[in-house]
Amino acid sequence: MSSRAWALLLVLCGTIFLEGIDVAMLAVAVPSIRSDLELPTDVAAWVMSAYVLGYAGFTLLGGRAADLLGRRRMFLGALTVFLLFSGLGGFATEGWMLIVARLVTGVSAAFMTPAAMSIITTSYPEGPQRNRALLVFAGTAAGGFSLGLVIGGVLTSFGWRWVFFAPVLLAGAILLAAVRLVPAERPPVRTGGFDLLGAAVAAGMMLLLAFGIVRLEHGLDGWPLTLAAFVAGLVLARIFVAVERRSAAPLVRLAILRRASVVRADLGALLFVGSFFGFQFIVTLYLQELRGWSSMETALALVVMGCDAVLAPTLTPRLVVRFGNARVIFGGFVVAIASYALFLPVGHDWSYAAMFPTLILTGVAFALAYGPLTIAATDGVDEAEQGLASGLLHTATQFGSAVGISAVTAVYGLASAGRTSQLSAYRAALAVPVVMVVLGALVTSFGLRTRSHTQTLAVSAPGPRSEAPAGRP
Repeated sequence: MSSRAWALLLVLCGTIFLEGIDVAMLAVAVPSIRSDLELPTDVAAWVMSAYVLGYAGFTLLGGRAADLLGRRRMFLGALTVFLLFSGLGGFATEGWMLIVARLVTGVSAAFMTPAAMSIITTSYPEGPQRNRALLVFAGTAAGGFSLGLVIGGVLTSFGWRWVFFAPVLLAGAILLAAVRLVPAERPPVRTGGFDLLGAAVAAGMMLLLAFGIVRLEHGLDGWPLTLAAFVAGLVLARIFVAVERRSAAPLVRLAILRRASVVRADLGALLFVGSFFGFQFIVTLYLQELRGWSSMETALALVVMGCDAVLAPTLTPRLVVRFGNARVIFGGFVVAIASYALFLPVGHDWSYAAMFPTLILTGVAFALAYGPLTIAATDGVDEAEQGLASGLLHTATQFGSAVGISAVTAVYGLASAGRTSQLSAYRAALAVPVVMVVLGALVTSFGLRTRSHTQTLAVSAPGPRSEAPAGRP
């Protein structure tokens, strides 16, 4: 790729890195925020959940808006909103201020991230260049989250408000570079008006389902509200399908959901990311609550999982070319199964050396599975629907993270209520990530029977130095 192509990729990866460290830093800072602002437990929980709610609720709409309203426009606008509300969060003096800031920040990320990914899939030619770009993008996402844990620990030691101010500086630098580097595009061609009814129903559906998933961590407490959220969300889902079938210019062309490869990749991403976040969450509790490690010690212990930031752009592309996308994805799930299973018999006084194989294998699994899943989710999709495909993928990953964390929390709560020991409750919760990756391996195994479009392109393309079409980097 040319130097300009690499510069553009660096800017786009900067946004996914920004999103990753933002979430991770806040996870480390929440105890300090709760103590300083004297927040009740439920309010402190919503400081984290509000972001997930906004992100998961609007990602589908954000991805399609990039297709219909312009990728550059959506990307720059959403990045600006992300910058502003991240900064406003740092000035919060009440819990509700933080919740509003995090909700809007999550909504802006829902528009920013699919737009960034669709700029990649429409700016780099399908084949080795696009695969390399997507793998670097995916590796940067996970690397940002892992490094964010350490950065968050450092910044929190100076004051939790820096967790909000630091992303403003990074976002500002990315925005200045993006204005110069993100390519202009032709105005999107639309045969009809914007599907406002479909957009409204989709947002309501996603918000209700995300709210229901977030509430799962409360267990049986307040179950009528949780059940009502799911029922209402499913009713809106049925209405959404009816609206899209009758719309002259649908927000979501339902035929894309008949592409087995796209559905398989999205479901696989949901299960894989859910298992990853669920595992990381319960391990963090184990290290800090049971072992008494500080937030900084915990962050440094888990940073080894960020090895995927190195492996994803270096090792994974070679494996995809040699073995094909489907086999590499399946291999990532197999490694994840082994990784999480190794941690199931965790003891009260395990040394770091005993934990290390699981932590390093988790990073390797992420490098093998997540990047190729992003390729598979957009592989062969028409350019006019790349934003939609990206939105579907990021919707799946956000729902996955919410499901993973809520499921391990619910299982841990039920096990603790059964008067088992705290260690036994952790072990019970650790079974959730294992179940999720086993299901994910089963889902993705169906892709092993077909030779993917990506593998065909990777083998037949002239090589990574092939020239991009006119108008591309």
